[in-house]
Amino acid sequence: MAANSFQVIYGFTGGNDGEYTDTDLVIDAAGNIYGTSVQGGLYSSGTVFEVSPTSTGWTHTVLYNFMGGADGGEPYKGVTLDAKGNLYGTAGVGGMYVGPCVDTGCGVVFRLTQSGGAWTQTVIHNFTGGNDGYGPGAGVTVDQRGNVYGTTPTGGAYGYGIVYQLVRGAGGRWTEDIIHAFTGGVDGLGGSAGRLVLTAAGNLLGVSTEGGAYGAGCVFELMPTSSGPWTSTTLYSFKGEPDSANPYGSVVKDAKGNLYGTAYYGGSRGLGTVYRLSLRGGVWTETWHYSFKGGSDGGAPISTLAFDAAGNLYGTTSEGGASCNCGTIFSVDLASSPPAYSVVYRFPGSPGAGFAYNGMTADAAGTTLYGATVHGGPTDDGTIYQLVP
Repeated sequence: MAANSFQVIYGFTGGNDGEYTDTDLVIDAAGNIYGTSVQGGLYSSGTVFEVSPTSTGWTHTVLYNFMGGADGGEPYKGVTLDAKGNLYGTAGVGGMYVGPCVDTGCGVVFRLTQSGGAWTQTVIHNFTGGNDGYGPGAGVTVDQRGNVYGTTPTGGAYGYGIVYQLVRGAGGRWTEDIIHAFTGGVDGLGGSAGRLVLTAAGNLLGVSTEGGAYGAGCVFELMPTSSGPWTSTTLYSFKGEPDSANPYGSVVKDAKGNLYGTAYYGGSRGLGTVYRLSLRGGVWTETWHYSFKGGSDGGAPISTLAFDAAGNLYGTTSEGGASCNCGTIFSVDLASSPPAYSVVYRFPGSPGAGFAYNGMTADAAGTTLYGATVHGGPTDDGTIYQLVP
């Protein structure tokens, strides 16, 4: 890996441009990058932003400033593009309902649409804090019909969060269907920070950070039925040390159907893992994992993994690396047996990048990966970076 393969392409100032960029990124066909900042902006309640390539570098533009009221505030984990170029995301506070959510509001799902170069934000769902949950802190998934899927970490019939579907009907009115309420048991507890994964069959794959058969989290699948209700199946329950434990990111699937992800805890040292789940004889089994060592090796990954064009996996750790303990970028060579782990980059901290709480996103060619850090940059308020493998 060449030393100059890593570059910070934008450093946030903590002012009107945003602050604390705990965001996954998405890239459109023109190479524009979209994400969210949890804080900052005109009203200090977060932003949706665009970082665009130009002939002389990269340009940052705020598409929307959250006000923290009915429009929502503190948007975590970024936005999702639909086929028409609209952006969807969640805001953890604000909205029309306070309910059990103290005085900050129970959160919203929002949509940004563009017309004549201007972006307009619309709240498509207000969480009430009851059976439909509250405090959404993860991105959403949009299917080909424009339906929106996501999770909440709290609320629901059992108080442990839900999986929801939003369907747009006549007149542009959005309706929420609760397709699963977590019980806190074998089915999981509250989802995770990762997006749900929509399969070719129309099923949803997800990760729960806690719950499962051993209380250390699980991977689950939701399947629609002809009669209407969705059925929930726990594919794998993490056992804790020396197995993986408490996954925050989502899973990705390779061409053979194996699932890969990261776990914040667990492994032989309790510092987290990269894991693979494989379907064998009708049973999902953890067939490999890498245990982080801490220190320069990294530890405590929160990220969802990403594939490059060569089929290698890339991810980040939130701790370890350089002396600042600012985290790392790592790769996994799946062509090796067992898969070979290596540290690609150690975040140096401000004025460089530092503390990656999210994974990376590959461009259309799979030759460049982009990610965000919550700190680092000239004022230590977050960065957007690129990595060319």
